[in-house]
Amino acid sequence: MFNLQDKIALVTGATGAIGWQIAKALHKMGATLAISGTQVEQLNNLAHDLGDRVAMFACNLSSYEAVEELVPNIERVFGRGIDILVNNAGINRDGLLVRMSDESWHDVMTVNLEAPFRMMRAVAKSMMRNRWGRIINISSIVGATGNPGQANYAASKSALFGLSKSAAAELATRNITVNCVAPGFIESPMTDRIPESARSRMESSIPMGRIGTPQEVAAAVAFLASEEASYITGHVLHVNGGMAMI
Repeated sequence: MFNLQDKIALVTGATGAIGWQIAKALHKMGATLAISGTQVEQLNNLAHDLGDRVAMFACNLSSYEAVEELVPNIERVFGRGIDILVNNAGINRDGLLVRMSDESWHDVMTVNLEAPFRMMRAVAKSMMRNRWGRIINISSIVGATGNPGQANYAASKSALFGLSKSAAAELATRNITVNCVAPGFIESPMTDRIPESARSRMESSIPMGRIGTPQEVAAAVAFLASEEASYITGHVLHVNGGMAMI
């Protein structure tokens, strides 16, 4: 079960808490990995942690040229197309709607929505030729619920739902699935900085009574990447401990 041997997987934002665990989960299932991010030292650390079957590709997804070059570079290194794409990279530029600058809106949309679209468009060509593929977009609970102070972030993550569903309908006949994973509150360096009182209030709003782990998000991604999930497409898999039962 859950064997990804001979599959090439690209994970963007691989140096973040969730991306790191996604890379480890797919690698454990036998996939050969292309890991991408902006922090070269952290990419090196992850590559060292994984050992074999991994290549790193530094890429700033806010750069149109860098995004357009990423997939062709990976295909040149591995000699063939990507089988599994995990669009995990994302940024936030929080602020109230009435004070949000055009730059804050544009920056978030560029990385969180436009880059995944371009990545999907690039990998779909070889996936269609091979008649097999998995595309998994990491969204967020706020894409479904909204969140004060995050109009740009929530809009970008909600838009991933529509993008994924449309692509799923277009690519289904070629045995390519497209799905979203929408994490809730997940352990990360950011949540580690939350004051204890605020963290307690946050946890009390979650029916399971705790914040999730990056490994739990990675497990959902690993399942959707597997052959066992071949009849699941256009789906949003919420990993949020029951915080939003959608």
